Amino acid sequence: MEDNKEGMKASVNAASAEIENNEAVRHLEANADEELRVTERTIELLRTVFDPEIPVNVYDLGLIYKIDYEVADKTLHVDMTLTAPGCPAADFIMEDVRQKLLNVEGPEKIDLQLVFEPTWTQDMMSEEAKLELGFL
Repeated sequence: MEDNKEGMKASVNAASAEIENNEAVRHLEANADEELRVTERTIELLRTVFDPEIPVNVYDLGLIYKIDYEVADKTLHVDMTLTAPGCPAADFIMEDVRQKLLNVEGPEKIDLQLVFEPTWTQDMMSEEAKLELGFL
C-alpha cells in the first residue's frame, strides 16, 4: 500500500511539473507572438515616414538600425540614423518617427535613439529603395 502511495505522489508531481512546463511554454509563445506583432506593426508604420527630400520611406532607406520590443517592461527600443549627420530635416523626421511609434499598440514606453554608428551608406537601402532612386 505504501508503494502505491509513493507511486501516486510521483505521478501527481510529474503531472504538476508537466502543467507548469506547458504554462511556461504558452507564456513564452504569447510573448514571442506579441513581440512579432509589435515589430511588424512598427515596420508598417515606419514605412509611412519619409525624408521630405527623398521619395523613399525611412525603413526602406535603411535608416532604422534596430527594432526591439521588450514584452516584460513594454518598452519599444528603436535605433535610427540619418543619411547625413547634418540633415536639415532631422527634427522633422525624428518627430514623425516618434509619433508613429506612439501609435503602435502594446508598448507603454518608447526609447528612440538617433545613432551614427555605423555610418549610413546606400548599401543599407532595400532593393525597392534602390530601384525607386535609380540605383539599380
